[in-house]
Amino acid sequence: MFYSSPIPEIDVNQLAIRLAEVEESLQLIDVRERTEFAIAQIPQFNLYPLSEFEQWSEKILIDLEPETETIVICHHGMRSAQLCQWLAMRGFSNVQNVQGGIDAYSRFVDNRINRY
Repeated sequence: MFYSSPIPEIDVNQLAIRLAEVEESLQLIDVRERTEFAIAQIPQFNLYPLSEFEQWSEKILIDLEPETETIVICHHGMRSAQLCQWLAMRGFSNVQNVQGGIDAYSRFVDNRINRY
């Protein structure tokens, strides 16, 4: 079920630069739980809780563009890697996993974001 090639990663400093560019074509996905999202979030990211995958998996394939740069985040980078693999298997050609997740983003980029 997993993508055979390693999923490209973006580090949190690169992510901060990309977010500052206000790039209209970025697709930003947060796969954490709603309770986690309530504690800490990067406003530009759209929530698609991995535990609710069955509810949104078909919709995301319609709502998102497979060629557009897609960045996926979670708490530390494991769940987001799973979604990156799933998207890549469905033809998404430009997916990136946030290395270290929102925890690293809070530690190294924006300490106003709560850690948990």
